[in-house]
Amino acid sequence: MSEIVKYWYVVRAISGAERKVKTYIENEIKRLGLTDYVSQVLIPTEKVYQIRKGKKISTERNFFPGYILVEAALVGEITHIIKNIPGVLGFLGSKDEPAPLRISEVNRILGRVDELSQRTEELSNPFIVGETVIVTDGPFNNFSGVIEEINEEKKKLKVIVKIFGRKTPLELSYMQVQKES
Repeated sequence: MSEIVKYWYVVRAISGAERKVKTYIENEIKRLGLTDYVSQVLIPTEKVYQIRKGKKISTERNFFPGYILVEAALVGEITHIIKNIPGVLGFLGSKDEPAPLRISEVNRILGRVDELSQRTEELSNPFIVGETVIVTDGPFNNFSGVIEEINEEKKKLKVIVKIFGRKTPLELSYMQVQKES
């Protein structure tokens, strides 16, 4: 049997239903025994960190909401099968012919996904000593203060806040403050 040539295609899906559509596609391909023709189904995502109720929570966010990447050889009925999966709006490309992604685009997208999944949370130092910031988390929420010290290694700030007329130093993470606008 000769080698099956596969290309990456973009499948348009209902926004917010990407995970469900991905599962549908994978299950349908397995059920019909077409795993030789469709090898990967990906949703490019990134981790986003937020602070809620004093705790750091990581969530995943889609790079391209409403789009799913599929590596496949679109021969025979495979295009028709994927188009008829619930939640799929169609392929990117012309109405009759799905357009494959260029290798450079795929590498950029997949490289970006790999880079983000491998790196830990990195925040550059967006703060300057003497700058005024607002506390966004913790018992001093909405207090305004001035940055006195920056600890780059620990990603911490020493902020002086006035509490009952007295200057009080607070040690806060970068995620617990925002620049005063």
